Amino acid sequence: NRSTCRRWMSDNLFLFCTLFGVIAGIILGFVVRPLNPSQDVVVLISYPGELFMRVLKLMILPFVISCLIMGTATLNISKNGKIAMRTMTYFITTSVLNVILGIILVMSIHPGSPHVKYNSTVQSQDVKSIRPLDGFLDMGRNLVPDNLFQAAFEQTFTEYVPVSIKYESYETGSNNNNNINNNNGNKTSTNLGVIQKATKRQLQFRDGTNTLGIIFFCLIFGSVLGTLGPHKIVVINFFNVIYEVLLKMLMGAIWFTPVGVGSVICGKIISLGQLAHTLTQLSWFIITVAIGIIIYQFIILQIIYYIFVRKNPLKYYMSFGPSIITAFATASKSAAMPITFRVMDDKVKVDKRITRFILPIGTINMDGTALFLTVSVIFIAQMNNIYLGMGEIMTIGLSCTAASMSSATVPSAALVLVLMLCSTINAPAEDVSLLFAVDWFVDRLRTTNNLLGDCYACAVVESLSKKELAVPLEEETTPHANGNASIVSNGTCIIEIGKNENTSI
Repeated sequence: NRSTCRRWMSDNLFLFCTLFGVIAGIILGFVVRPLNPSQDVVVLISYPGELFMRVLKLMILPFVISCLIMGTATLNISKNGKIAMRTMTYFITTSVLNVILGIILVMSIHPGSPHVKYNSTVQSQDVKSIRPLDGFLDMGRNLVPDNLFQAAFEQTFTEYVPVSIKYESYETGSNNNNNINNNNGNKTSTNLGVIQKATKRQLQFRDGTNTLGIIFFCLIFGSVLGTLGPHKIVVINFFNVIYEVLLKMLMGAIWFTPVGVGSVICGKIISLGQLAHTLTQLSWFIITVAIGIIIYQFIILQIIYYIFVRKNPLKYYMSFGPSIITAFATASKSAAMPITFRVMDDKVKVDKRITRFILPIGTINMDGTALFLTVSVIFIAQMNNIYLGMGEIMTIGLSCTAASMSSATVPSAALVLVLMLCSTINAPAEDVSLLFAVDWFVDRLRTTNNLLGDCYACAVVESLSKKELAVPLEEETTPHANGNASIVSNGTCIIEIGKNENTSI
């Protein structure tokens, strides 16, 4: 009837507006691109999208902190352990599934061949190789930051700096005026050559939010806060108010998504050089990643959801249409987090204790990144005719699984991990520059996988944790004293006295 149609339109208005913005940005980008606009015009076209992304990045960090502390504090510490174990088990399992899927596809399709490397017109970029040991040690350092405020805008990484250089003199024949005569009368000159260059490890800082460190601190803070009895209510209410305020601010900013994402996509299409030629050269690589993402989203995730939840998986998938489009357009699932929370609360109605706990820690659940890393490393090995036996493939699988869980939720972070993983099979790190040309598109594809991995994790963990979640939220947050006495936040003690069977009082 008319009222149902009107309600359906209002519920999906944001989805249609965002989809319209994406399509309009793509069309406008391909229309303006042949006109070869100046750099100033490109900057002006991209400017609304730049402002949109800056607003989201401004508020997303306090938003994640508030909901993560609330999520861990409102869960009882004994139950929190079980839910956390289920969550981590799900994260690791799905990451391994994506790595296996990536290995099967890239070995079957074989997108990498030497002529792709030699015939490429992509301009090579200077890239520094990263040792796997340093990468994993840096992950631990970022997990435990020494300054929480610095972690809000800087990350720790290892860099090798020269400390001493040894030279060796050698003589060569020359006709210079500076030549000296030897005993035979021949002219020689003395030159210096570098024979040894010593370097040492040195910790440096680079721009970017240390997401792992902030999440780890919030998890510990919230878990300890949940054990403090009546004192925790004041702090939980404080973060709850912050969460509600930031959610309203973010939802207001989200309505500018159609203009913002259209501007971002249009500017990116205009500014890319030799777009058609690059896409043709790396087409099989893009197809391999796209096939893996489609198989995971429409087959594997749906099977997992049906096995554990026993409901229609496609209906659940379609509910996240606005989140998927926003994540694709911005290449960051953090930017789509406010919309994801709204869908979780209003449409699919997953328990808030689960969503506030799982969604913020989703930075370690990067299913799409695990698939991309596997395909990328083996693709580079195939381009260089590097033999990959069972041992090498196992090494790549384990390394990609661990590396994907250390990836940040910012655009193009996975390419840094590809650099590190190339050294595990002695592949040339400079070949990673080929992937920079198509990462603007592939990054958006894998981000949708990263987002949906968190959404389906919420549904599966909630289904497995029904016993732990049976206690209402109000009961969990009400502190109890010994016996039947309970203490409320203003200090009053309420004592429940059982009925006396003899006196009926």
